Amino acid sequence: MNPINYLRISLIDRCNFRCLYCMPEEAEISYALQEHWLTNEEILTLLQEVFIPLGFSRFRLTGGEPLLRPGLVDLVRAIAQLPGTEDLAMTTNGFHLAAVAEDLYAAGLRRINISLDSLDAAVFDQIIGHRGRSRWQAVWQGIQAAHQVGFDPLKLNVVVIPGVNDHEVLDLAALTRDRAWHVRFIEFMPIGNDALFSDRGWIASEELRQQIRDRWGLTEGRVTGNGPADIFQIPGAKGTLGFISQMSECFCDRCNRMRLSADGWLRPCLLNETGQLDLRTALRTSTPLDELRDRVATLLNLKPEINYKLRESGTTGRYARTMSQIGG
Repeated sequence: MNPINYLRISLIDRCNFRCLYCMPEEAEISYALQEHWLTNEEILTLLQEVFIPLGFSRFRLTGGEPLLRPGLVDLVRAIAQLPGTEDLAMTTNGFHLAAVAEDLYAAGLRRINISLDSLDAAVFDQIIGHRGRSRWQAVWQGIQAAHQVGFDPLKLNVVVIPGVNDHEVLDLAALTRDRAWHVRFIEFMPIGNDALFSDRGWIASEELRQQIRDRWGLTEGRVTGNGPADIFQIPGAKGTLGFISQMSECFCDRCNRMRLSADGWLRPCLLNETGQLDLRTALRTSTPLDELRDRVATLLNLKPEINYKLRESGTTGRYARTMSQIGG
């Protein structure tokens, strides 16, 4: 069991995209009111007084879309400066990134993951649920800006949806050959998207690896990060390829993360709400911080058992909450 030292912090449950795998059109979304979001001060209090004393040192800012969060740059700067913060990263759809990449880097953010599910603008817009002027170019400009500013590693997340973008696997993998970019293929999961998942299903990572192996060969690789991706590399490539295989190669027993939702719920698992804690209410009712820390410590002790049960079950059920509501 890996030490549990990685916290994903959802800053907002809203997004300016409505991706098929995250917020499909048929999903009924109930957003948290802004006054129910954890404030910047509450997030910093939890990190400084609860999570860092319990051994957490690695933090990722997520959403919804974190670039929509008011005061984001100031929050990044404050987290980066906390004693005990060893690693700070962000996951974004990249649409607004070109305008703020330099400010985020100056504030102390060093690692970034950007969703890029297609190199074809029409397919991209289909996946993100957008009609009208394509948003692909703005995302591509955000990726370029992040690269120029110096984010390292710069990772591109690809959710592979059968019959939608799976024909682009080789083209996306090729981005790593002459760029120090890191493309991560993610198996499509049944989270809040029952209709699409039932229609399309998912493709095992090994099938994708074999496509790449047949074209260029494939060796083991390495890249900085805290996640569950298995890392490979096209021989001679500057970047790497990661495969996140929750459906075909369950990694629950290796999970080192907890999730904090925008409205303050702490959950031990993407797929399970066992033991979840309402930290926002506890903070706003003046629960002593040492008592709050003890509650979180108790949940941490339960996590290995939760992970084991999920691994044994194969985690192949359906989940009503959408990915955006969970925090990705």
